[in-house]
Amino acid sequence: MTDSYDVVGLGNAIVDVISHGDDSFLDNMGISKGIMQLVGRDRAEVLYAAMSNRVQTPGGSVANTIAGVGTLGLKTAFLGKVKDDALGRFYADGMRAEGTEFPNPPATGDIPPTSRSMIFVSPDGERSMNTYLGAGADFDEGDVLPQVTGAARWLFLEGYLYDKPQGKAAFTAAAAQCRAGGGKTGITLSDPFCVDRHREDFKRLIAKEMDYTIGNHEEWLALFKTEDLDEVLDQASEMCALVVCTRSGNPVQLIRGRERAEVPVETITPVDATGAGDQFAAGFLYGMATGQDLEIAGRMGVAAASEVIRHIGPRPKTPLRQVFQRQGLI
Repeated sequence: MTDSYDVVGLGNAIVDVISHGDDSFLDNMGISKGIMQLVGRDRAEVLYAAMSNRVQTPGGSVANTIAGVGTLGLKTAFLGKVKDDALGRFYADGMRAEGTEFPNPPATGDIPPTSRSMIFVSPDGERSMNTYLGAGADFDEGDVLPQVTGAARWLFLEGYLYDKPQGKAAFTAAAAQCRAGGGKTGITLSDPFCVDRHREDFKRLIAKEMDYTIGNHEEWLALFKTEDLDEVLDQASEMCALVVCTRSGNPVQLIRGRERAEVPVETITPVDATGAGDQFAAGFLYGMATGQDLEIAGRMGVAAASEVIRHIGPRPKTPLRQVFQRQGLI
């Protein structure tokens, strides 16, 4: 029997490549300022070559969450697909260096290059993201490792992966293996547009296969196509045992059966809001995996999110254990 994992994630393995670019550089390269654009392989190669003083870090939404949990000392693993190229090897090594296992070996053969998001930071702090989905988006059922998912106490799935049929099959297999092993399975709704694309599938998934669901208020409203958040959360909590709703700047709402918690957030101007939701999930899942009550787990999530928005980049710079200790949470 494999040793159990406290928290396992499954999602897009994307290398974040960060560089500086002023407005004239962005204009010359045809980059739209301040937004995220998907780019093809050829365009990705051109932009990557144009980046000076590149800083590379392993990224991806759920990968950022799992890395955050891993820094807190729990046993974590992240399942994702990278190619056996320079960026893929960098990704696998980088996750392991931060304390999270990366059990999928970099893939060989005729697959696209490793996914990367090329991020140009302007002097005014705006981030212009150009994402090449690459190998990560081709994660399929064959990449789900039963010895990992079946040994997970908490499994966290990335909604974005649902965009391809093979991603759906991977979700179903991973969830079934986790629950068969006695673990809890959950999903992040990822993005309102992702919810729009998969509304009925997500509803079925949440009602039938998920033990918990995390989303922000825009994602929850998109799921039920209404503007009444209270009504949405009532409906969601009837479908799913544990429901979490973050509301940028407003208190986080957490519902587990009849138990409800509302956790206020500290209002600060973010240096970089990237990763706030990912690190909220990290703090929250750490709380759940260590047996905290709903409110403390929510406060851990808020504290982790508050740390990450104070600096550039989607992963904590101050150790989260230190953040929690300062707030009397551990």
